[in-house]
Amino acid sequence: MKVGLSFNFKKDLGTYRCRYGSHLPDDFFAECDSPETIEAVRAALAERHDVVLIEGDEDALEKYRSEQPDIVFNMAEGIFGVARESHIPAVLEMLGIPYHGSDPLTLALCLDKARTKDVLAQYGIPTPRYALASSFDELQSGLARARACGSAGLLTDLAYPLFVKPSCEGSSKGIVNDALVRDEASLRAQLDRIRRHYRQPALVEEYLPGREFTVAAIGNPPDLQVLPIVEIRFDTLPAGVNPVYSYEAKWIWDTAQNPLEIFDCPARLEPALRSEIEHVCSESYRVLRVRDWCRIDVRLDSRGRPHVLELNPLPGVLPKPEDNSCFPKAARAAGMSFPQLINRVFDVACERHGLSAVRVAPVAAGFSRRL
Repeated sequence: MKVGLSFNFKKDLGTYRCRYGSHLPDDFFAECDSPETIEAVRAALAERHDVVLIEGDEDALEKYRSEQPDIVFNMAEGIFGVARESHIPAVLEMLGIPYHGSDPLTLALCLDKARTKDVLAQYGIPTPRYALASSFDELQSGLARARACGSAGLLTDLAYPLFVKPSCEGSSKGIVNDALVRDEASLRAQLDRIRRHYRQPALVEEYLPGREFTVAAIGNPPDLQVLPIVEIRFDTLPAGVNPVYSYEAKWIWDTAQNPLEIFDCPARLEPALRSEIEHVCSESYRVLRVRDWCRIDVRLDSRGRPHVLELNPLPGVLPKPEDNSCFPKAARAAGMSFPQLINRVFDVACERHGLSAVRVAPVAAGFSRRL
């Protein structure tokens, strides 16, 4: 088959600031991929298919119209707007070209963390209570409305500590060590920082003090499979920092040259807790209509109950083990190499589209049971 590989490269931030404005934050391109990652994905797909690279920029529509691939492996994060992850899938649907991964609605919804939590709460899936605000006064007004309507998913008071992050970003953009706030002054400072740097409301969540996990899943309900669960070990972070998986922890303190021993995979879990985590993740996958693959972040509350933090239907897949990328890490624990992971996910997408020439790769021994 002729396979299109859709992506967005990390670009020179200075050039973009000159073109679009100096307000772009330092982590603007954190979600996008390096040439090394795209080449690793291309090489994996090229083991069985003809691959054409098409960057997800303003020229993508004409390139797809010209190339006419049989199917697209979509990794395009988009550049601008809160619905940016939906841009390339929407173009492909307009052109009638099949693609791997979730549809525009799910991609846009999952990047909007508040809307994601609204859906989760509607279906009774545990997620930290939240408020959405651009300022402290707006937050106070929102809390008053939440108290009046009695919504189970919304914060109704300021019970510190709280966690503050941008509402529509990925790859830990804007989630700094100081995002965990313990008083009004710190909360005001974080609300102001997010409004100025990201030009969007902040998500203010109740802080859950328990263990944190990230869960990689492949498939389409009811045939959904979970890879070995990854636990984030906060005790390995530098002394004195907050127990959160911040931007600093992901991109500054943890480097390929000096990787942190921050992950346990497979996580050390009692069977009952593992089953409960898998259940909330599979339900989240189902109700948000995720397709083919996703990584889901989960944290335990003070009583050890798992809550879904967010879903990542465009998960990062850095190829080298020293990059500490969680989806490939879980796949390796399941006995899959990087090329096997990419082709496994691609085969699942082809099967969903009814491309009968595709033989779906066998499930690796390290997978959990089917959910």
